[in-house]
Amino acid sequence: MMRIKKIMDTDQYPKDLYLLLFVGGLFTLSTALSNTFVNIFLWKQSGKITDIACYNLSIVVMQPIAFYFAGWFAKKIDRVIVLRIGVFILAMFYIGVLFMGSMASNYLILLGAMLGFGLGFYWLAFNVLTLEVTEPETRDFFNGYLGVLNSISGMIGPLSAGYIITRMDKHLGYETIFSISMVLFLIAVVISFFLKRRKADGLYGIRKVLQERKRDKAWLQLLRAHFFQGFREGTFIFLIVIWVYTASKSEFALGTYGFVQSFVSFIGYYCVSHYLHPKNRMKAIFGGGLLLFVSPFMLLFPVSFTLLIIYGVSVSIAYPLLLVPYVSLTYDIIGKCRGIHEKRIEYIVVREMYLNAGRIVSILTFIIVVHLLSEEKGIPILLPILGAGHFFIYFCLRKVAVSPHNSSETIEIAETQQDGNNANKQ
Repeated sequence: MMRIKKIMDTDQYPKDLYLLLFVGGLFTLSTALSNTFVNIFLWKQSGKITDIACYNLSIVVMQPIAFYFAGWFAKKIDRVIVLRIGVFILAMFYIGVLFMGSMASNYLILLGAMLGFGLGFYWLAFNVLTLEVTEPETRDFFNGYLGVLNSISGMIGPLSAGYIITRMDKHLGYETIFSISMVLFLIAVVISFFLKRRKADGLYGIRKVLQERKRDKAWLQLLRAHFFQGFREGTFIFLIVIWVYTASKSEFALGTYGFVQSFVSFIGYYCVSHYLHPKNRMKAIFGGGLLLFVSPFMLLFPVSFTLLIIYGVSVSIAYPLLLVPYVSLTYDIIGKCRGIHEKRIEYIVVREMYLNAGRIVSILTFIIVVHLLSEEKGIPILLPILGAGHFFIYFCLRKVAVSPHNSSETIEIAETQQDGNNANKQ
């Protein structure tokens, strides 16, 4: 504790930077512990994959709505209060799951909406605060250490949670990890009180940012790319988790799967970040997208735990290859958009709307096809179609010409960490 205080008392980096790192680390550890197992906990009660699809649909429907209102609060009141509200709602989500217990599957839509609302408020505030508490010379430090925290959490979180659940009575094990997540979020709320209050000026409105699509073709193509990104994520984020569990019948095996994915991703992100030259961005996006498109085809064979591990390793290689250059290109495009000084929050909100629109279309497509054709017939048809989402990112952006450079207005908003966390479950 004395060493941490000594580091925070130095003038090299502002105190708010360390505090935001602590909040981000607690968020990552909490979600790594519980997010994967919430889907399994609810699925074991319901027994229907379409019910879990509806739960995830309520999350992605509520997230853009939450982003919109969080953007208004951030512009009119305070970003730190928005962060605090988001983290508090996430803590309340786990309290709700604990309180409902074996009846939680009866409240899937309510729980999903609560989680989506909390995530929307949290990510809007965290993204904006990351931009504001860091400078071009400190962002590498911040994003580097946050990436380390994410990688460590991704490796130890699911494995620890799986071990706890298998060693204890199953229901008590789930209650234990959900309780730990709740406590971690409440600690993050407490830490947020030490962040400096930050109020923004200017009118809040997304109409001009939406209209910018007509003038700025790069912005339009970026939004289309985010739609296709969400088109894969919406369904794969819960379907693969359930398949891993049904193939292994073990929460510890599911935790092991998460550990393997995070470990491979950690190596992948390190290699790509250090050795990928900016001029090869589009080649990397094409290669990563192609591998993500091809990988679901192996799931058309009889599913086994070994096959799923191979699938997990392949996507863990593909995601760093795709996301590192894709995120950098995203920063470059948004950083050059008109009115970025005054409308940085609105640009983040609109981008999130397109991303979640893709997720909504994905899950709705899954529900409709499974309802019409059954799981056995519908899922093999859907996997290659939905799995092509990330491959389309290349075709959206291949003609976008943006010079890779660092400017003071480039939107470095921790997107890599957010997408990396999602990627580990797909």
